[in-house]
Amino acid sequence: MDPKEVALLRLVAQGLVPGERSPVDAVRHLLALQGQDLPGVLRSVALRSTPGTTTDDVAAALDDGRLVRTWPLRGTLHVVATDDVRWLLALTGEAQHARARRRFDELGLDAAQAARALDVAREALAGDGLTRDALLAAWVAGGVPTDGQRGYHLLAHLAQARAVVWGATTRADDGRVTGQRLRLLDEVAPPDDRTDDREALLARLAERYLRSHGPASVLDLARWSGLGVREVRSGVAQVRDGLERVEVDGVEQLMDPTTPERLAALRDQARGELRLPGFDELVLGYADRSATLAPEHATAVVPGGNGVFRPTVVREGRVVGTWRPGSRGRDPVVEPFSARA
Repeated sequence: MDPKEVALLRLVAQGLVPGERSPVDAVRHLLALQGQDLPGVLRSVALRSTPGTTTDDVAAALDDGRLVRTWPLRGTLHVVATDDVRWLLALTGEAQHARARRRFDELGLDAAQAARALDVAREALAGDGLTRDALLAAWVAGGVPTDGQRGYHLLAHLAQARAVVWGATTRADDGRVTGQRLRLLDEVAPPDDRTDDREALLARLAERYLRSHGPASVLDLARWSGLGVREVRSGVAQVRDGLERVEVDGVEQLMDPTTPERLAALRDQARGELRLPGFDELVLGYADRSATLAPEHATAVVPGGNGVFRPTVVREGRVVGTWRPGSRGRDPVVEPFSARA
């Protein structure tokens, strides 16, 4: 299959063309959207929702607890539907803890301090929760060190242990979303008895990812989830019979069998132009991004390889430039790759 066709198929699979779901269903469809930039991920979800959906509509789903942000994949913040949080963290949490142990050691954090942080958080967050700064102040008052990135890594640790999540939004005086309040997961998410059978969880992960992101490969899923290739292969093997197989540059990729039909019906729309926020799932959701982002343009999207992804302009499913908001209410400034040649 031509990589250009892969790019269009992924656009449709992710629900960017057409947006036809509620914000919660858009997130549930993708299972998780990378979300360390809160304003950006609000826009990413809105773009995948029914026409007319605003970022305030997405924020409302965070405010009423249907969506949360947490660290379910690769030690990075994502937006997740609340009813998916427990099983997803049950599957990925231990792998994330294992990768974080070295950083814990470097910061001088230990199991006793993590346990104390959890005890303080359970008391301080009960009810409506707290802002990040207020929780960190409670930790300091309770004898838990938070300086030198210790606070951030303790937050991620407790989130991966299924104790806390980011919940309702906070706003500036002008109404802009500025952050979220931390909540106890037990006060936000319903109990979930689907967390014990690891093989079943691997199958669920593979099914959900490949149907919403495919065409995608085993290596794409391994990178996206942060799990080992062996476990990912096990999950894919359980669901592959229900998926369509294509080969792209000699690599097997799998997708929902209905995705080509939907692209055929929506091809003209899929060829149109989109302005995506930075860190959007269309770019970051794969180990091999070359179908959507040509390697020669990667440094324009991630200058200096610093891990900060700029907002992108997509046309015919492929990234053709970057953009930034205009100053003082002016139109956005688009920087096409062709102008860089």
